[in-house]
Amino acid sequence: MEDKWFGRAVGLVVASVAGGAAALLWFAIASGKPPEGEVPVEGLILGVWNVFYDIQAPAPRVFLAAVALALLSAAGIAMLERRVANKSRRSSNHLINPLAPKIVMAATRGVFAGPVTVTALIPAYNEEASLGATLSSLLAQSHRPERVIVVADNCTDSTVAIARAHGVEVFESQGNHKKKAGALNQALKELLGDQGDNDIVMVLDADTRLDDGFLEAAVARFTNDRALMAVGGLFYGEEGFGLLGQFQRNEYIRYSRQISRRRGHVFVLTGTASMFRPAALRAVAKNRGATIPGNRGDVYDTAALTEDNELTIALKSLGALIISPSDCTVVTELMPTVATLWVQRLRWQRGALENIGAYGMTPPTLRYWAQQLGIGYSVIALSAFILLLLITALSVDTWIWFVFWLGLGSVFVAERVVSVWAGGWRARLLALALFPELLFDMFLDFVYVKGIVDITLGRQAAWGHVPHAMPDEALEVA
Repeated sequence: MEDKWFGRAVGLVVASVAGGAAALLWFAIASGKPPEGEVPVEGLILGVWNVFYDIQAPAPRVFLAAVALALLSAAGIAMLERRVANKSRRSSNHLINPLAPKIVMAATRGVFAGPVTVTALIPAYNEEASLGATLSSLLAQSHRPERVIVVADNCTDSTVAIARAHGVEVFESQGNHKKKAGALNQALKELLGDQGDNDIVMVLDADTRLDDGFLEAAVARFTNDRALMAVGGLFYGEEGFGLLGQFQRNEYIRYSRQISRRRGHVFVLTGTASMFRPAALRAVAKNRGATIPGNRGDVYDTAALTEDNELTIALKSLGALIISPSDCTVVTELMPTVATLWVQRLRWQRGALENIGAYGMTPPTLRYWAQQLGIGYSVIALSAFILLLLITALSVDTWIWFVFWLGLGSVFVAERVVSVWAGGWRARLLALALFPELLFDMFLDFVYVKGIVDITLGRQAAWGHVPHAMPDEALEVA
């Protein structure tokens, strides 16, 4: 009962802490007095509201305090994350950290488990539109997988026929009502029992296309590092879908760049494409219901909306070493409409909150708590920024160039452009325009707030499967 209450309260906790931090900063700035002799300028909004504003730059102490606070927060989170990771790597506690590198290396020292093999599982629910391209990219890899199994979950279209036409195995779920996680659990229960330490299990979505060299690079990683438990892919968006598609591509480019700068230290083993040692998956199944949430024997937690994010936290909680190398890249499908994007992102946000609520405040989840708090704070900051822009535009009689804020804004725009440089001229032009991306950020902020409200009120979350149109070539194969 206590865990269930905490799970619902996690949204309020995050919102309260982020709001409190923003209120504290506002109070600290508002409590200062203007220098003697300076009088704020007065404006009138719509003839009824008097507004006072100051066109001077903030006092140096205020600016330096804000910079110092940001740097200290970032450094504190980085140091804390590094401390947690180092402690996990050195752990010798078989009960709490059975997947810690020190324990894994000791258990496999002097033992040759054979060459690394790859068995690919592709969960598919009515994926006739995209499955063909996914299978083609997988079978064309320079390091071809030893086995490919399409996990067909209650399919009513041509998914099974397309899989068999490509010459791969098909596993059809039986009586599954627990979505993707339930279907994968059924397949893994049959598969894992015969897997050795080097028989890698890959799970990739049916709408993913692997870049050539993905498997070769990942297999090399597993071959050279016995302690490595999982490898995740870095994803970028497919072409198309106009401005909405470019928003998503820019977002994914920035995420991949962030992970690359972290030297592959991953936030989420994305469902687009991830690879696992069988020992890691067996350890998760064994510890479900004991040291980590879920039902004993299940690899994936069927109660989680974002099963990939939850599995990442589970592996980290057991001490596993996981990475997302920059040379393991995939192309993933984008949401074609605002409505489908809303459903997808609401599920992601709601799932992220539910996951940290289920695990509570533990060393492995501190980074995820900080991430949610950071998003909450940015929601308040962006909303305040837009509101102040509107108030200023309505209150001044003549246009005023605020030199300090123009300089600060130029630095911000430059960072936005540089961070998507790899995406080409369209990505750079959209970032340079600034305001369209700010509107997209506001859309994501609404999703964040909706997620907090829904989880607090205990509203039922929806999965939101998005059907795609079937291409002509897939119809021919079917």
